[in-house]
Amino acid sequence: MKTIDQIAAELQGYDPQALRAADVNAFLQRLVAPVAEAEEVGIFDALGRVLARDVVSPISVPPHDNSAMDGYAFDGAQLASGHALLLRPVGPTAFAGAAWTGRVGAGECVKIMTGAIMPAGLDTVVPQELTSAGPDGTIHIAASVLRRGDNRRLLGEDLMQGCVALSKGELLTPAAIGLVASLGLKTVTVHRRLRVAYFSTGDEILSLGEPPREGAVYDSNRYTVFGLLTRLGVQVIDLGVVRDDPALLEAAFRRAAAEADAIITSGGVSVGEADHTRTMMRQLGDVAFWRIAMRPGRPMAVGRIRSELQGKTASNDHQPSVSSYQNESTHGAAGGSVLFGLPGNPVAVMVTFLAFVRPALLRMMGCTRAAPPLLRATSAEPMRKKAGRTEYQRGLVTQAADGTLQVRTTGNQGSGVLSSMVQANGLIVLHHEQGNVAAGDMVDVMMFDGVI
Repeated sequence: MKTIDQIAAELQGYDPQALRAADVNAFLQRLVAPVAEAEEVGIFDALGRVLARDVVSPISVPPHDNSAMDGYAFDGAQLASGHALLLRPVGPTAFAGAAWTGRVGAGECVKIMTGAIMPAGLDTVVPQELTSAGPDGTIHIAASVLRRGDNRRLLGEDLMQGCVALSKGELLTPAAIGLVASLGLKTVTVHRRLRVAYFSTGDEILSLGEPPREGAVYDSNRYTVFGLLTRLGVQVIDLGVVRDDPALLEAAFRRAAAEADAIITSGGVSVGEADHTRTMMRQLGDVAFWRIAMRPGRPMAVGRIRSELQGKTASNDHQPSVSSYQNESTHGAAGGSVLFGLPGNPVAVMVTFLAFVRPALLRMMGCTRAAPPLLRATSAEPMRKKAGRTEYQRGLVTQAADGTLQVRTTGNQGSGVLSSMVQANGLIVLHHEQGNVAAGDMVDVMMFDGVI
């Protein structure tokens, strides 16, 4: 297992006091590893989970040639370019779910419903709406409206028996769940659910239900992070608010290390803060403290809480009992629980989570899917931007009268203005080298829909 310093040495130009956003993600992808344990779950419980092994199709889908339309099936060899065709329907209608028996000769066809097995020797279906009544009960097909093989689904057109239907590392979406069901499979093998412990730090933090007091603020970070983690599909271990007390902080970190693959804290990672969080992180783990060239969210800590803490608890009257998870053998990173120390301002917490923590947690979940592409939109207004840092501005993407996408900021971009995240539907990503943006310039947007 590589130390934080060894990982840092692999990154060209690594500077913990002036890290680029791209370097942070590169670092985190080296730090974390997928959880090793897997389990078999029913498909109703598989949504949002990550496959731990390939799903191999036990059947071909569809299992036979079948009709893609309601209409008439016939031998397409009878079609001639520039010529109409008259066909006489024979036999019973072919319905889905049963094989059609009988013989079809030249000049004949079979009325067929969508999904019905194609009768032997027939390879083309004319939709009912493309036919008209001909003489003596025949149907008339106009010239040049069909080609041989039209409106026929081929055996194995979707999947052939023995082929990989879904690959290891695939995030199971609603479409993927439907695909598994189409194979007749009741269960899938997935990585076990990632366990993430979270707590807020600081004497100035009020829990819900406490009366207001001068200089104190209610804790919003616990609830936004809870929502972000829940959307991600991990098991959330809420450790509440931890005061700036060494014993309480040590107890919280020890419990988190015993129960979780990853630990997220908010607050206490800035240089010069009058609390004990940074000291405790250093004491209990291998941790780097960064100043990232970004806005908002410059301070961040990352590392591991040492594995020997797992299963140990501090002697403290406030220490909750440790769950049975401490007896399991592996965590998300060899040698300890991965630690993400986020800044304390509410917007900075959300931005650093979306930009850095979410991709790292997805890797820990075993997911190999690439991050969603950034959307390109026209800036509806000028934006001031200092080159040399990445900025994530809260934006609202709308459709202009000409159908193009445009984006404007939500106004005040202060890192404590949580209402701006509610008003936004994405983050305008102004990249490290980028300078001021003029109205009409194209910018990148990380959309919230599909991300959180």
